[in-house]
Amino acid sequence: VQLQASGGGLVQAGGSLRLSCAVSGRTVSSGVLGWFRQVPGKEREFVTFTRSDGNTYYADSVKGRFTLSKDKAKNTMYLQMNSLKPEDTAVYYCASYARGVYYLSGSYDYWGQGTLVTVSS
Repeated sequence: VQLQASGGGLVQAGGSLRLSCAVSGRTVSSGVLGWFRQVPGKEREFVTFTRSDGNTYYADSVKGRFTLSKDKAKNTMYLQMNSLKPEDTAVYYCASYARGVYYLSGSYDYWGQGTLVTVSS
């Protein structure tokens, strides 16, 4: 399984970005996929995950602002981020779930390389 994250960049507070995660070796329609983010010196933080039944869950800090979606034809997962805040600044990672608690990074066994999102105030 390989994941390739892209789409990060510099944006002003209140702006939007869409991250992409191209997946190979598994389909985006099966199992669980997630997004995490990490600030240097801090633990990798749960952002959102989606299950094969279509249910998607978000961290409270991003609920109502971020939306996860999937394109089965392209086998790609997206993270639409609106109303961005400076505290959203981080490296964002997409990941493929293995086992365990969905919102813990240790439950995921394949990771994209990360894409940096910087939100200026």
